[in-house]
Amino acid sequence: MTDISPTSAEAPKRPQAHGSLLTATPLMKRRNAAETRFHAYGIAAIVVALLTLAIMLFTIIRDGHSAFYQATMTFPVTIDAAVVDKTGTRDVAEMTKVTTIGYARILGESLVKHLADEGLVVEGMTDKEITDMISKDAPARLRDRVLADTSLVGQTVTVDVFTGGRVDGYFKGRVTREIAERDSNVTVTQLDMADLMEEAGILSSQFNWSFITAPDASDLRPEAAGLGVALLGTLYMMLLTFIFTLPIGVAASIYLEEFAPKNRLTDLIEVNISNLAAVPSIVYGILGLAIFINFAGLPSSAPLVGALVLTLMTLPTIIIATRAAIRAVPPSIRDAALGVGASKMQTVVHHVLPLAAPGILTGTILGLASAAGETGPLLLIGMVAFVTNYPASPLDGGFLDPASALPVQVYSWASRSDPAFIERSSGAIIVLLIFLFFMNALAIVLRRRFERRW
Repeated sequence: MTDISPTSAEAPKRPQAHGSLLTATPLMKRRNAAETRFHAYGIAAIVVALLTLAIMLFTIIRDGHSAFYQATMTFPVTIDAAVVDKTGTRDVAEMTKVTTIGYARILGESLVKHLADEGLVVEGMTDKEITDMISKDAPARLRDRVLADTSLVGQTVTVDVFTGGRVDGYFKGRVTREIAERDSNVTVTQLDMADLMEEAGILSSQFNWSFITAPDASDLRPEAAGLGVALLGTLYMMLLTFIFTLPIGVAASIYLEEFAPKNRLTDLIEVNISNLAAVPSIVYGILGLAIFINFAGLPSSAPLVGALVLTLMTLPTIIIATRAAIRAVPPSIRDAALGVGASKMQTVVHHVLPLAAPGILTGTILGLASAAGETGPLLLIGMVAFVTNYPASPLDGGFLDPASALPVQVYSWASRSDPAFIERSSGAIIVLLIFLFFMNALAIVLRRRFERRW
């Protein structure tokens, strides 16, 4: 026996491999080809996804950007005291009795006179056709202006009023002369007069702020329809949903992840949370209708009811995202805190939660952004109602006032027959996309702001 290692000559010989690593074998070529194909499939999938997104955005912007500007007429109007203030006392209570019919006559007569003074004449056009070019919303706006400032009575003021929906559609390419020959709501002579008014500077397209601030309008006044009530209702709902979901979702996640014992009951709860996240949103609408409206007696169309329904729908998603963020914190952080004498609660509050905050906030905001685009559950609780009054401030009970929501407003306008509402539906989608874009951007900013390295 000896400890001397065998010499190289005595060492067993290994079988030589067939070929060299530097020489591509048929199997290697097949693997490389498969990898190249998989790489190409991934790039193709990304290109298709981006192309689809680009087509969708292009279509929405193309169809909806025109909702942000409106054909507007500017002309002088004499506020006839004999019509709006028959008593001559400038008493607002008495002047309120004058309906919009009197103001419509004032607007029509003033426009006819102004066009005659400017020498704008279309052969065969009647005074009624000229008057019908004015939006049916204009008399109500003039009435509100006069009631707010009674000193205007008897004076001549310059007004900016919308044109009717068909005349506005003519300048946006939605209405043509061929269509006007078959449409009872517009005539070819009105389109000819609109061209003359544009040349004279009486009619022009202006940015339509009322599309953002005004409430919804009836089918006879599509040019006056706005998103004001829907925007306020969406803001109220998202505020309440955030207040309800964040503490409940975070507290439930902390308990399940850090304190709950691992037994059949917690396993059942975890399975049910995962199942609830996959339940169709319309089911939550039915549940909200049964519990919050039929049983609890809360008013339909109220932002509070909408927020409660969205809370039920969003909570499972937020709990799952929050638990994932808590689970991502390394166990060594907990062990170190417990090792220096911290309690379980102190470890969670001072170490685990700050490190999990970026994931928690990101999951919460993305969950809220997803809820902001839901339509089905809100339809079942009455948010599709025609609402023209703004909800009051939160301190005055505005959470219980009737309101609408952006996705529901999109559905409402898309279901109407007038093409002007279809245009506004696409415009509302643009506003909703901008709202969601800012919420997602906020999630990115918060994630980077609170992100900590360990």
